[in-house]
Amino acid sequence: MDVKITPSILKGNVRIPPSKSVAHRLIIAAGLADGESIISNIYMSKDIIATIEAMKALGAEITSLKDGNGLNTITVKGITKPVENAVIDCNESGSTLRFLIPVASALGVNATFLGRGRLPQRPITPYLTEMTKNGVKFDYNNTMPFSVSGKLRAGEYKIAGDISSQFITGLLLALSVAEGESKIILTSHLESRPYVDITIDCLNKFGAQIEEIQDGFTVKGVKALKPHNEAVEGDYSQAAFFCVANSLGCDINIEELFDNSFQGDKKIIEICNEIVYNSDENELKPFDVDCSDIPDLVPVLTVLGSFCKGVSYIRNAARLRIKESDRLSAISNALNAVGGKVKELKDGLEITGVDYLTGGEIDSCNDHRIPMAMTVASVKCKGGLIIKGAECVKKSYPDFFEVIKSLGGNVEAID
Repeated sequence: MDVKITPSILKGNVRIPPSKSVAHRLIIAAGLADGESIISNIYMSKDIIATIEAMKALGAEITSLKDGNGLNTITVKGITKPVENAVIDCNESGSTLRFLIPVASALGVNATFLGRGRLPQRPITPYLTEMTKNGVKFDYNNTMPFSVSGKLRAGEYKIAGDISSQFITGLLLALSVAEGESKIILTSHLESRPYVDITIDCLNKFGAQIEEIQDGFTVKGVKALKPHNEAVEGDYSQAAFFCVANSLGCDINIEELFDNSFQGDKKIIEICNEIVYNSDENELKPFDVDCSDIPDLVPVLTVLGSFCKGVSYIRNAARLRIKESDRLSAISNALNAVGGKVKELKDGLEITGVDYLTGGEIDSCNDHRIPMAMTVASVKCKGGLIIKGAECVKKSYPDFFEVIKSLGGNVEAID
């Protein structure tokens, strides 16, 4: 699906969808619990559906009911007897893949993993080196499908912290139900630390025993986690698009955000409210932001920087080159195609502010965060903006364009 967006100022109320990051973790933890858990406020994006179906494939019983707000409440009966063999279709979800490889192995399931898009090319190297030392065998040829067999043992795992925090989360989830005590040793600085904090907070609610130590974490495995009921909090990653839209002159009331969230992406509130807006000069100030802990904010921060007075910098974001797209390249190309001035650096971006974009045609690169960020950019376009392949928003925010329309946006499907 391609869409054409005619520039308009967005106004109204928006109910931010529940956090995809939190939901992944709650669903998996509930599936590893001995008993029934109820997880409410679930937004059925493609990624979340992939994790639900994966846990069902491993032996969890999951039923779902839609509530009056278009969200879902799921009832999860934890895995009492793991299946012997499972096929896990991760679709394009990196979280599903990297969380479930060690979880399936901790359950002793022989699992085959499927995926599409760029997911088959996303690396799993830390698991290949560390899990094979602790009871797991891989049949892997640098792509998908691939298979794992054997049973993950408690033990010592050395993981670099600057590749992806998803590997640490996957091991924390799995080792929480591996018999014995384990140690995760970080061999480099842990980037995206807030995502690990979300994981630990979630697991603590289900009775896991995790302790932070100087060089990593210790995990005391339990036979099964304890059931727990929880509502998924609002997603700051999605709220960021509307926060930046407000900085560009829109008037959107953003609802359903939890002030005490562990989500690192709540940094967007500070950036928009304290770093960027200069009320004395009534202009947007340039910024210089280390994005090692907030990689998902990079596309929309690049849009924000495109309208700041001067030159802004996004740093420590090299890992974005192996997301659903090479996000540094994708957002640079999109903005430059319509009059922006973005320069790629080795591990970040240099953004020179402009007054307006021209409008024109851009490619989504099959990456959900690119069309959402560029929809925000359309607010400051002089002409219409055509986004090719805009259906990829379904990965995380299926009704994004309907929400934009409800705020007065002019969005038209053109194929």
